[in-house]
Amino acid sequence: MHKLIASWASLVAVVTISVLPFSSRAAELPDFTQLIEQHAPAVVKITAVSKGEIAQAPQQLPPNMEGLPDIFRELLERRQMPRDRGSLGSGFIISSDGYVLTNDHVVTNMDTITVILNDQREFTATLIGSDERSDLALLKVDAKGLPTLSLAKDETLKVGQWVVAIGSPFGLDYSASAGIVSAIGRSIPSAHSESNYVPFIQTDVAINPGNSGGPLFNMNGEVVGINSQIYSPSGGSVGLSFAIPSSLAVDVVAQLKEKGRVDRGWLGVMIQDVDKDLASSLGMDKPMGALINEVDSEGPAAKSGLKAGDLIIKFNGNAVHNSSDLPSLVGRTAPKSKVPVVIMRKGKEQTINVTVGILPVSPAEAAVRPASVPLQNSADVLGLVVSPLEQSQRGGAEAGVVVRDVKPGSPAAEAGLQVGDVITQLAFSEIKSTDDYARIIKTLPKNEPKAIRFYRQNRPVFRSVIVK
Repeated sequence: MHKLIASWASLVAVVTISVLPFSSRAAELPDFTQLIEQHAPAVVKITAVSKGEIAQAPQQLPPNMEGLPDIFRELLERRQMPRDRGSLGSGFIISSDGYVLTNDHVVTNMDTITVILNDQREFTATLIGSDERSDLALLKVDAKGLPTLSLAKDETLKVGQWVVAIGSPFGLDYSASAGIVSAIGRSIPSAHSESNYVPFIQTDVAINPGNSGGPLFNMNGEVVGINSQIYSPSGGSVGLSFAIPSSLAVDVVAQLKEKGRVDRGWLGVMIQDVDKDLASSLGMDKPMGALINEVDSEGPAAKSGLKAGDLIIKFNGNAVHNSSDLPSLVGRTAPKSKVPVVIMRKGKEQTINVTVGILPVSPAEAAVRPASVPLQNSADVLGLVVSPLEQSQRGGAEAGVVVRDVKPGSPAAEAGLQVGDVITQLAFSEIKSTDDYARIIKTLPKNEPKAIRFYRQNRPVFRSVIVK
């Protein structure tokens, strides 16, 4: 019995000794309560709704189905009726007079956007501008004296650093979660398989649907990222979440506020990574850089003397470790800037000064705004700038005019029109040319909704637009 008691005493001693260091380390874990209490009031919940498009007339039922009971007939007809589409996300206030930052994918193509504050006040928001490539959108609500958050101009994050997210996952308002930075500068392919212009911050913070657009804080209470994406086979958090760096968001916000769009630098090249053998053939000790495998003959790179086979190892003083580094470096360079580009050509290093061009705002605009045709500065009463329809821009339309620019906050913007849409009808009058469009625009009354029909991605769409 004494031996048993002695054994238990030894076991208790061992357990006690092994627990103490963990308790000591636990005391060193950060306390997030003050950060959350101080900054949660500036985080908002965003709901957005896209109204169902005007349905075509219901098709006539086949003769063998004319005798269907009313309930089944109604179900068949409902399938042809318009349906509303909704979106739920988060955002945060960046100025006391009502500017709100969120993700582009939360509000794009939505007709009504509602911003819900921490104190349950609700505001209908105006979309000032959005940028698909960075997945950021700037909203404005009619309010003053609002709590705000500040974007860190230089996030200077390190792997292992603590970060905190606040948002509305699955609609659960103002939920907080914490974790660490897992990696920085992640390149994630976009939905359109384009070059990625965002060096994402990867974290293991629990981010779920509804967190999109919400802030990611460092321990100083600065917003270092905007939560944007998760990797998940199940739809929920598995510890792989990605945020847009605040340093990139600062520039995007400034451009969206000024002109409703983002202008990026452009070289006009196709690039790839290099392997060990390619690096050796190019005179490099190890694989690095972005290898040019094709040059647009009319692009800035060709005009500056860059050629297929050149290996870019530095761009404007920044090292290019692999091909995914280059798009974000070029994209963040102001168009028309002249920058040094260090390359390896035929085993020798040389520097070429390149005048950076301007990347089209969107893939649709790339087809309607060639570099040789400057964009008009003036918009019409709907807030549109249009141009004649060319064969390559038809998108399913036989005739019409192409939208080249949409003024933020204009009647057209509120109706949901976008660059690249092909307008074929306005106020139920056919539009076959810019002359038709100009003539009809002059007859539109104020404060009276008029139908507008346009093609988008080969689909005809009806909306209503109101001249104010």
